[in-house]
Amino acid sequence: MEARKWLTQTTFSAELPLINVSQAAPVSPPPLPLRQALANAVLTDDTAHVYGNVLGLPELREEIAAQWSLAYGGDIAAAQVAITGGCNQAFCAAVSLLAKEGDGLIIPTPWYFNHKMWLDMQGIKAQVLPCQQDMLPDPEQAARLIKPNTRAILLVTPNNPTGAEYPAPLVRAFYALAKSRGLALIIDETYRDFDARNAAPHDLFSDQSWDDTLIHLYSFSKAYRLTGHRVGAMLASPSRLAEVEKFLDTVSICPNQLGQRAALFGMQNLQSWLAGERLEILDRRTAVTQACGALEGWKLLGAGAYFAYMEHPFKMPSDELAQKLVQDAGVLLLPGSMFAPTIKQGGNGTAECQLRVAFANIDRKGITELFARLKRFSSTQSLVT
Repeated sequence: MEARKWLTQTTFSAELPLINVSQAAPVSPPPLPLRQALANAVLTDDTAHVYGNVLGLPELREEIAAQWSLAYGGDIAAAQVAITGGCNQAFCAAVSLLAKEGDGLIIPTPWYFNHKMWLDMQGIKAQVLPCQQDMLPDPEQAARLIKPNTRAILLVTPNNPTGAEYPAPLVRAFYALAKSRGLALIIDETYRDFDARNAAPHDLFSDQSWDDTLIHLYSFSKAYRLTGHRVGAMLASPSRLAEVEKFLDTVSICPNQLGQRAALFGMQNLQSWLAGERLEILDRRTAVTQACGALEGWKLLGAGAYFAYMEHPFKMPSDELAQKLVQDAGVLLLPGSMFAPTIKQGGNGTAECQLRVAFANIDRKGITELFARLKRFSSTQSLVT
């Protein structure tokens, strides 16, 4: 919302139209077969227009349990699945389940800003875990942050904003840490469908007692372009979901009925289409990686899913730079100060020199133009010495 305000202060020319790489969500509508299924549900399914089960459509919960069990090599039951109003609501529900004002939650930086904002709004302390140079958090460092009021550890993989894909052994190490200290491990896997690895990203669901520790979050917004329909999921123990049900009933009563039917249709009918979407995103990731490597002075810190996270070479802080890029280069991206504490906020200075590019909505031609503009802009600026 803050970045959008910068657009009102700039007039873009036909020669230099806006390149918007700030938005981490698809802007295209769902594929036609899914839209036709939605239209059919509107016209013929009377139950799609009334309140449904608080924890979601039983058929969708069962489909998630079956597909996730196969994909992760685990044993997941429908009773361990809840449908939510997007993944943001799933996170809010998980935090409300686990923590209260004055408690703490370990959160790696760079963070997803909505996560940090919800913790702040609830009076829950974000116990900051700075990632290493490879944009991966360190479980040993996390262990040193644990306090009596710590309730959970949060991971996002593939990561927003860095794109980093957390290796399975690293995820397992965090799981073991959380389990040994009686904490929950929340893993947000919103971008799992665009992971470059063909194998399962982790094996946590293979543990018989996974739901004692793990809370898994997911979104259908990216996979099937259902951003406006607000459908997400949470996988956890039935006892935890019984408490989550109270939160969901109070906030939204039930998930979006049409969105749930769209998600179910996508899972059952659009796997080949989704595989093609994944390959396209991976190709754009390759294009960004190659282009950034040729950009003098810049450093690519992470790339994956929808994101590239870069270190810029300029003397100005990232928030100032991001606004200048809008005005001088017609490029809207997001500054690192939105994803980590600044020096004034007690940070280590990384926020001031980092930027996030969300490349899901620009093709190879757009990526080429983006980096051409960054190159021209760089030639006019003073570099850090």
